[in-house]
Amino acid sequence: MSESVVLPALGESVTEGTVTRWLKKVGDSVNVDEPLVEVSTDKVDTEIPSPVAGVIEQILVQEDETVQVGAVLVIIGSGSGSAAPAAPAAAAPVAPPVVQAPPAPVAPPIVAAPVAPPVIAAPPVVVAAPVAAPPVAPPVAPPVVAAPVISVPATSSTDAGYVTPLVRKFAQDSGVDLSRVSGTGVGGRIRKEDVMAATSAPVGSSAAPAAAHVPAPVSALRGTSEPMSRLRKVLAERAVASMVSSAQLTTVVEVDVTRIAEMRKSIQARFTAATGTKLNFMPFFFLASAEALRSHPKLNASIEGETINYHPSENISFAVDTERGLLTPVIRDAASLSLAQIAQQIADLASRTRENKLKPDEMMGGTFTLTNTGSRGALFDTPVVFLPQVAILGTGVVQKRPVVITSSDGQESIAIRSMVYLALSYDHRLVDGADASRYLVDVKARLEEANFQNNLGI
Repeated sequence: MSESVVLPALGESVTEGTVTRWLKKVGDSVNVDEPLVEVSTDKVDTEIPSPVAGVIEQILVQEDETVQVGAVLVIIGSGSGSAAPAAPAAAAPVAPPVVQAPPAPVAPPIVAAPVAPPVIAAPPVVVAAPVAAPPVAPPVAPPVVAAPVISVPATSSTDAGYVTPLVRKFAQDSGVDLSRVSGTGVGGRIRKEDVMAATSAPVGSSAAPAAAHVPAPVSALRGTSEPMSRLRKVLAERAVASMVSSAQLTTVVEVDVTRIAEMRKSIQARFTAATGTKLNFMPFFFLASAEALRSHPKLNASIEGETINYHPSENISFAVDTERGLLTPVIRDAASLSLAQIAQQIADLASRTRENKLKPDEMMGGTFTLTNTGSRGALFDTPVVFLPQVAILGTGVVQKRPVVITSSDGQESIAIRSMVYLALSYDHRLVDGADASRYLVDVKARLEEANFQNNLGI
């Protein structure tokens, strides 16, 4: 009996999706909840799991094809029809190379793995060494054949063997051998974080003795072309529409966050023990900006035709840099949350955004946006406001530098302080420069005062 798998509803406003990559092919076995296909929508990229176990009989939607919610993507059967003859067919071309190979003990593992001819091409090269030197071959051959040859077919029916093209490219750029990386994803899948972890130790150990400059790796995209993903198309269209439909400009202030830096050091251990996450500067920026929106509703509004809507809550979107592009999950009622609640929600939403586990509704309803420009070392930028919002606040990198300070008795001196730039972009159709400056001054005062003891939440 066959089952049809359809494109599910992936959010209230999502009506269609584009198949970006099939994780299974016709004849493959699939288990319940095992990922079948990657789908991209205008809200999120995600994987569609199989609702049933069986064998892939038909794939009805090809890669890069867009279909409506409810359309049949694939048909899964019991495997009695198409899957059964597939094994002998695959075994036939495998047999000749095994017969020609002199070492008889190697033949069984190769025959047992129903893999395609390109995978089998590797073993003859590896086995050739033992043939050339019979006395030495027996002890050397088993470990060489066991690791690379048998492990590849063994994962063909599980999630562990699948590596996304972006992760594979990242590993190639970083010089990491994926066969030596242990995956921490579902079913042992290798994620970008696993590759990053694999690069940290070698780089650290080799950096000490190596005094010479190590050039950055050359990107695999250099000199190539590729079609824009659906998510990138949507982002491009929204960015252009926002720039054309609104009058945008940016105002910047400099903030002394030395007191916050000292506060973080004094409570970091206690905060981490209570919440399970570290306390960085972002929760302070979140809370200060959200609180100031209550006094400056123009920054927390939207324009619909000739009507201005002032929102009743501060739902802060924040930008997350992912392999697929920039995504903005939302923390709701941010002004009423504690630093602990904000820190935990940032960590949770950012993690699930990067892992394609975010629900589309979790990226909707934002009324104001924060973007951490400083996460990559930039002092500040001029972020783009995305409609229907009218403002976005960019936070630069926190740096220690000499600053002129004035004491309570009016004496001036130079001291080392932790400084940061805050850049507010806004829609000049509603927000004037004076409105933006007043808002930034209030945020600046809240951060420099650093009176957050009652907002810790621990």
